[in-house]
Amino acid sequence: MLNININGIDVKVEQGSTILEAANKIGVKIPTLCHIPEIQKIGACRMCLVDIEGNPKLQASCTTPVVDGMKIRTNTKKVRDTRKFVLELILSDHPTTCLTCERNTRCELQSMAAELGIDIVPYRGATSSRGKDNETLQLNYDGSKCIYCKRCETMCNEVQTVGAIFSQKRGFNSEVGTPFNVPFKDSVCTGCGQCVLNCPVSALKDNENIDEVWEAIQNPEIITVVQVAPSVRVTLGEEFGLKPGSIVTGKIFAAMRRIGFDHIFDTDFAADLTIMEEGHEFIHRVKNGGTLPMITSCSPGWVNFIETFFPDLLPNLSTCKSPQQMQGAMVKTYFAEKMGLDPKKICSISVMPCTAKKGEAKRPEMGRDGYSDVDIAITTREFAKMIRQAEVEFLNLPDEGPDDPIGISTGAGLIFGASGGVMEAALRTALEVIEGHEIENIDYEAVRGLKLDGVKEATVSTKIDGNDVDVKVAVASGLGNARKLMEKIQAGEADYHFIEIMACPGGCIGGGGQPIPTTTEIRKQRIEGIYKGDKDMPIRKSHLNPAIQVLYKEFLGEPNGHKAHEYLHTHYHHQKYYDNLK
Repeated sequence: MLNININGIDVKVEQGSTILEAANKIGVKIPTLCHIPEIQKIGACRMCLVDIEGNPKLQASCTTPVVDGMKIRTNTKKVRDTRKFVLELILSDHPTTCLTCERNTRCELQSMAAELGIDIVPYRGATSSRGKDNETLQLNYDGSKCIYCKRCETMCNEVQTVGAIFSQKRGFNSEVGTPFNVPFKDSVCTGCGQCVLNCPVSALKDNENIDEVWEAIQNPEIITVVQVAPSVRVTLGEEFGLKPGSIVTGKIFAAMRRIGFDHIFDTDFAADLTIMEEGHEFIHRVKNGGTLPMITSCSPGWVNFIETFFPDLLPNLSTCKSPQQMQGAMVKTYFAEKMGLDPKKICSISVMPCTAKKGEAKRPEMGRDGYSDVDIAITTREFAKMIRQAEVEFLNLPDEGPDDPIGISTGAGLIFGASGGVMEAALRTALEVIEGHEIENIDYEAVRGLKLDGVKEATVSTKIDGNDVDVKVAVASGLGNARKLMEKIQAGEADYHFIEIMACPGGCIGGGGQPIPTTTEIRKQRIEGIYKGDKDMPIRKSHLNPAIQVLYKEFLGEPNGHKAHEYLHTHYHHQKYYDNLK
């Protein structure tokens, strides 16, 4: 431990800590634009400059390690004036269209300008000519707003290991973009949206579909059917001032009715349905010598990743559609049949934590008879904007429930929203089906928790056809961790039976479409909300969902059967990018 002094306060910090980390420890705020805690320390923005006694030059606190006896001042006139000057230079090459900007009042650059008392931009001259890209389904890039903090590049390369964003050019013309300058839709981008989630301004944002949803709602010839994903109920409240992890499920359904959707369902139902199909698919593979380890397929960013980088492992991927797509399929078949509706007149809409869901909904494999399972996918942030546009007082809404018949859900469906939830839900059902009796302890703590660097592992003992079997499972969130697992499988070093992978760090609670900011601490609070909701559910196992039981009895037949495969399963293929450059 080292002894240092910050603004007259003595503090002990571990050797190797930066000044910024030491200041955070005692609650001293130092502004940053390029810093990502525990991930990026590059000192690029120069906003975190501090004054160190004995040093004539100001130093970037995010990259400068503490030294025993160091005396630091974070708020001298020299520091304040220099930060203000640096920010004025950044603003001189930034559009002043704040009122019409996506991030107005929620922009880190705007907030910092207000904090430093900048009311005019005194320097105006040449502006950089960075490009724009709005061709992809998931995201929109406006280079004129980029402040070159490189947070998107770090997330894409070091955390997600996708490699769709890199620094280009030099000096004043520096920018980020795709390799070979191809559009994002032609790059290796998986659509995970972690770049959007970490952009401090709105150089990267969702490719919004709100207008399409309003158009469908206002068209009397169209029947709008909406679903909401498990994790959204513990994140949407943040958009209206509630603390992360606050459960607002009932208010979500109430808001949807006031917005004007015709039928309102819960994706948790389809999560239970996914477990029925995925669990029985896993049992079939184990008993019949199928390809193992079986890997979950409910995260479209992850599916894009394996299709692009590990196509030889596609046989390991579950053939199940995601809950979003299963719900959409049942809306346009089972529900339409029960209600006497023409599926071609149904507009199936989803509220998702994920930007990649927009692309998944448009995959040609996802639908039948000339129509898609899901027509429009919007993010949590987009749905919050719709609530505000409709002048709905969200916090004052009463709690309401979803519609029947595909609205009932269980705790197993809810925990899909957190990393490890799919695995735990699958174990709750698969082990009871395998052993043929009720299992009392269904809390599989080993696969829970926020492990942003590495893989969670567990071994569950069971009996298959009278033989004792140790089922080995693994859980990874974030595509960087997924890559490690896939390389382990390719090398023959993995002896797992079942693997859950989510594209985003922390799972869906950290999805690219979730409220900003999404930090490690916020992820933890959201996960706590998910498991609290699970504990409070009257039914916590997917196969005990009465609506699921009726669905199989009336429409699907048996899990993993012929009709279930027709509607609820799909196939995946190698995605070959850059072919146009060959």
